[in-house]
Amino acid sequence: MPNGTSIAVAGVTGPEREKTLQRPPEQRPGGRFDDSRASQTASASLAAVAEARPERPFWREDLAPYAQPHLGRSMRELATSVLPYLALSVLMYLSLKISYLLVLAIAIPAAGFLVRTFILFHDCSHGSLLRSKRANMWLGVVLGLFVYSPFLRWRHDHAIHHATSGDLDRRGGGDVRTLTVSEYLELPWRSRLAYRLFRNPLVMFGVGPIVALLVGPRIVPRDARPRMKRSVIGTNVALAAVVAALCWLIGWRDFLLVQAPTVMLAGSAGIWLFYVQHQFEDAYWQESGGWSYADAALRGSSYLKLPKVLQFFSGNIGLHHVHHLNARIPNYNLQRAHDENEIFHGVPTLSFMDGMRAVRLKLWDERTGRMVSFAQARAPRASASASAGR
Repeated sequence: MPNGTSIAVAGVTGPEREKTLQRPPEQRPGGRFDDSRASQTASASLAAVAEARPERPFWREDLAPYAQPHLGRSMRELATSVLPYLALSVLMYLSLKISYLLVLAIAIPAAGFLVRTFILFHDCSHGSLLRSKRANMWLGVVLGLFVYSPFLRWRHDHAIHHATSGDLDRRGGGDVRTLTVSEYLELPWRSRLAYRLFRNPLVMFGVGPIVALLVGPRIVPRDARPRMKRSVIGTNVALAAVVAALCWLIGWRDFLLVQAPTVMLAGSAGIWLFYVQHQFEDAYWQESGGWSYADAALRGSSYLKLPKVLQFFSGNIGLHHVHHLNARIPNYNLQRAHDENEIFHGVPTLSFMDGMRAVRLKLWDERTGRMVSFAQARAPRASASASAGR
């Protein structure tokens, strides 16, 4: 773990997280996603509650009632995710005899249900879908086969993301690689080109799903603990068996024609969801000394307010600020937790179109305290060069 931080996956806690706000956050100017007033409101509420209850993280007590999974509701989530995905996959296979355009049309809702399935896999990694830790683990292992991911390794990497989100000194663990403007400008041109390619939407949302779902999870890290290695190898063996059986049953060509569009659509949507939740303009990045877990959740995790149908397919993950403050809350309780707790009402809020526009943001500008595009990063440098030449 980075810097010796201990991480408990269930509560995602660590030594630094036991501190509440260390100081009121800096006030920053507004922009397209102008949440400066909202951030100040949220920060004032945070400081007031933290001062009143300084002995422990204040949100635990307030959010504990929502972090109670209900077996019936969790089973309903499974029934409205996995079963429709399987049914639509069969329908896609049967539709191959009619029209591949029909297959592609069915792939759209099938991908939506696969995203929902991934959210349940994600909930299992936090121990929030079921009451039993063992039940969450075994269900997560099974769901991992649907989303091509080894459960234990993914849980480990995702826990690091929660423990380090928004920390400039602990980037690189379970997050989207993000450079500051200064770091980017200091790179040699080949490295700048590589970063540009990595952050290009065609690469991120086109090649990204292949790397994130099909290639990356198959690789066993050299420094992985034995349990993590077994998780990766076991998942690879199980997937090989399942894919081989399906290819034997329906043929490898039909398997690819059905699975490829669904996986690509679901993977692209999942990467976009993860990207915009932490890469919006008025995001939160701090060096470790000034980093706060509460600020990272309430200022660095957006409320992506999606249309109801997209909120359904994305499993309420747009309420990312609630999830990052207490990862033990199951996805079906996130909306209620947001609505019933005033502390969440001043968080950065993005619409669907705001999320689409956020894709252009590539770098963290330390001077202005916001995410900027490559063009915006070049502008101050060009102005400074012109002034120096006079």
